[in-house]
Amino acid sequence: MDKLVGEATLEIKNADGLHMRPAMQFVDLASQFDCNITVSNGQTDADGKSIMQMSMLAATCGTRLKITAEGPDADKAIEALRELVEVRLFDEPPPGADP
Repeated sequence: MDKLVGEATLEIKNADGLHMRPAMQFVDLASQFDCNITVSNGQTDADGKSIMQMSMLAATCGTRLKITAEGPDADKAIEALRELVEVRLFDEPPPGADP
């Protein structure tokens, strides 16, 4: 049986940070899972399924975000979001990459 709570700290690694397009990718992906997702930058908590709240995190490259998921899909959601943020870099170039 899957855990009902999952948690991870992820680092924003794409050069432009969590601007509107990657924030939308995050929200679209988070919305596919049957769980509540909270994202925190240490000062502000945001609903991971709300584009308005996610954009308020103002996460730049290097920002560490704590992601907490609660619900039946918590583990799957955390793993998918980790891949989006740290492996795929929102399909954007890392810092210092040639355009």
